[in-house]
Amino acid sequence: MSSRNRAYYTLIDHRHYRYRGCAPDPDQPTQAQGDPGVGINAWLPYTDDEQETPGARNARQAAAQAVCGTCPVLAQCRAYALSETAEGRLSEPEGVWGGMLPLARHRDLVARRTAKSPAQAAAAVDERRLAECRTDQKQAVLRSLAAHVDEDLVAYGAHMDVRTANWHRSLLCGLLGLDKEKATRAQLLEAARALGVLPAGVRVVPDGAVPIAAAPNTDGSRQRRLACGRRLAPARPIQLILPGYEHLLRVPRPRRTQRGRGAQLRVVRALAEALTLDAVLTPAPALEPAA
Repeated sequence: MSSRNRAYYTLIDHRHYRYRGCAPDPDQPTQAQGDPGVGINAWLPYTDDEQETPGARNARQAAAQAVCGTCPVLAQCRAYALSETAEGRLSEPEGVWGGMLPLARHRDLVARRTAKSPAQAAAAVDERRLAECRTDQKQAVLRSLAAHVDEDLVAYGAHMDVRTANWHRSLLCGLLGLDKEKATRAQLLEAARALGVLPAGVRVVPDGAVPIAAAPNTDGSRQRRLACGRRLAPARPIQLILPGYEHLLRVPRPRRTQRGRGAQLRVVRALAEALTLDAVLTPAPALEPAA
């Protein structure tokens, strides 16, 4: 099997391929499920029919790239688009693929061909990966991950929902050469600092007694695997303690039965529930008998 075909099947066989941002929205087939405000034609190539102005084309491509930034198969899509055919051409020379414009992909192809040695070609690949780690969203996730241990607070600090933040954490593991199934949060941050992706002045909060998974998954199996490896399996999930409400424990969040829409920060919901419960538990002042 050629490298192009291998990259293609790696993309379409990925378990999150159906959740890709550029796929049609189930309720609005003409809009992208990654952002219902972006049409699915945003990823199409420029036809040069003079019906689209340069400003409109740039805005369309920028919107498509923004959706690509949160796509769960971004790395696989980019790898396929950058692969070469048997004739030595790009597999996808037009349109937006893997968050890259056609010009950027052609420049990548030229850089690979003009590399003087395999070591220089590998260095160019590493530099592209590090550049991806320096995007605004991934930098926000890394900085928040350095300051927080709980995944809810990491997402809140990065201004994302938990699902999106965990996607970025998983992508960061791949970009930094770590195994997301076994890597810990401390190892991810250490690799980011060693490669210059995380600034040296950023303080990293330690995990504690039990190492935290670098890329948590929905069923918590990675976290339990790391905990069992240290023989310190926790009796309950890590709880988020709200400042001022240490006496109220957070109940385990229910498993989601269907994919929700939009960014929902569970921290806000937990705070609202805590405030309501605190008001209910506060006893009413005793009334003095009438004279």
